Amino acid sequence: MEFTFVHNHLGADGALSIPALGLTLSVRLGSDRGETLEIIETINAPGFGPPLHRHPQTEIFRVLEGRYLYEIAGERFFAEEGDVVCIPGGQPHGFLNIGKTPARQLVVISPSMNAREFFAALGDLLRNGPVPLTELNAFGGPWDVEFLGGPLTNRE
Repeated sequence: MEFTFVHNHLGADGALSIPALGLTLSVRLGSDRGETLEIIETINAPGFGPPLHRHPQTEIFRVLEGRYLYEIAGERFFAEEGDVVCIPGGQPHGFLNIGKTPARQLVVISPSMNAREFFAALGDLLRNGPVPLTELNAFGGPWDVEFLGGPLTNRE
């Protein structure tokens, strides 16, 4: 197993930005697809989160700053600084930064998916803004990521 140590500060070279998702992402510990794990750090702009989706990887989120609304398998709950959220592989999920300032999370992904490659390609796909769900799923297919709908909205 080969791991790559990536040390970068948010905003420094190497951070990925996907404005259509309000996302800035830094790979903290990267590995090739299918290896044991990888770790990313995300910053989500207020009112943003990913489309509802699922994939075979388990994800463990540690909220570093801010407040999120999560949905996992149809159940909604809030998570804030210090909370840890575990999403088993295969479960439909999404989250939304419900605060008025950027929110930040540390995410462990297991097994790894080569997040740098995935999110760089997703950024290219979304460079001109959101695309139809059919295009997202055509993109996600080779990654075993299924997009199930749009981003969450803050309805309680």
